[in-house]
Amino acid sequence: MKTDISAYFRLAGPMRPARLVATCLALSLAVPAMADEYRLGSQDKLNIRVAEWQTVEGTFRDWSAVNGEYSVGPAGNLSVPFVGELPAAGKTTSEVAAAISVALQRKLALSDKPEASVEMVQFRPFYISGEIQTPGQFPYVPELTVLKAISIAGGIRRNADLGTQLGKDLITAKGNFNIYDDQRVRLIVKRARIDADLAGKESFEAPKEVEGDPRLATIVADEMQILISDQKALKLKLQALDDLKGVLQSEIEALQKKIVNQQKQVDLAQQQADSIGPLAQKGLVANARLLSSQQSVTDLQGKILDYETAVLTAKQSVSKATQDAIDAQNTLNSRLAADRQQVEADLNEAALRVNMQQGLMAQASDPATTAAITNNNEEPALIYSLVRVTDGKTSEIDAKEDTPVLPGDVIKVKLAPTASQ
Repeated sequence: MKTDISAYFRLAGPMRPARLVATCLALSLAVPAMADEYRLGSQDKLNIRVAEWQTVEGTFRDWSAVNGEYSVGPAGNLSVPFVGELPAAGKTTSEVAAAISVALQRKLALSDKPEASVEMVQFRPFYISGEIQTPGQFPYVPELTVLKAISIAGGIRRNADLGTQLGKDLITAKGNFNIYDDQRVRLIVKRARIDADLAGKESFEAPKEVEGDPRLATIVADEMQILISDQKALKLKLQALDDLKGVLQSEIEALQKKIVNQQKQVDLAQQQADSIGPLAQKGLVANARLLSSQQSVTDLQGKILDYETAVLTAKQSVSKATQDAIDAQNTLNSRLAADRQQVEADLNEAALRVNMQQGLMAQASDPATTAAITNNNEEPALIYSLVRVTDGKTSEIDAKEDTPVLPGDVIKVKLAPTASQ
């Protein structure tokens, strides 16, 4: 038997549907318990759904313009239609859902808050490095522990492979380090160029944090060309618009002079018509002459209207040129702001990769690793630690195989020092 839920709500009265909205959404978009306790961070992907009870129709209305998947940006914000930038980092999905409801009600002046539901689609990844088969970045799964993470990464590296693998790891880590460090330096210089571009400067100085880098001169020169190109393109466009405004202003002045002269002709024609009128009434002048004079006045007045219309059109064009100049500057600034945000995200990722490669190089050169190679029949003792960012601060935590791992954690797996050490 098919149930008409809308009819049920209508019978239940106006208050009951409103109370059941949250329950229905919770049942249809159930979020795992872990997600309620989990604090969101950059790269987390969420599914947002908003619904509103329509009392008159007795039905739910889905907000299709808002519903969908969203990612927490590098700055820790969600960009939601009708809401704008909404802080999400450090909050639970329930807190974000409540914030969306309040923001929609406030910005759209709704009498009742719409019901919002937020569920995790994909957690931000975790990272693992050290004595494992395949170090790197992996998708996070709920209830992850250090041991499970090691299994995902292919397990512990075998001693029999260490002798050959260590040399390869060291070479690979050094190569990757050079690549990521080059990216880091380029991004730092690019950020400085974008800041100069946003400030309207024609040049910029190399950032102090990369002073002395042998690649700096070439990178700065490349970014300087981009800065010069951006500024030149903007200046040319603004100059063209200024020239257009100058031409239009000259046209307006010419038209205004024509209006003045035309008005004088209208006055003269009107005087002539006024002088002919009494004569025509006395029959001293033919009526055709009076009509001709009046027609001349009308024609001259029509030309004045044409000139005035042309003046208004030219003034509108001047206003449009002014707005185009503002839009050109705003478009450049918007692009630069988006580029800078992306640079910050890329820079954070590059820094993390640089640190990881440094750890891999240190691990490959660690005396404990070398000592472990001398006895391939024994399984080496391992030391685990987690590098975790909390409230913007990075800390390293000692861990065990059953220690829970959170999204964004970096797991370090090291060989324990031998007794001889």
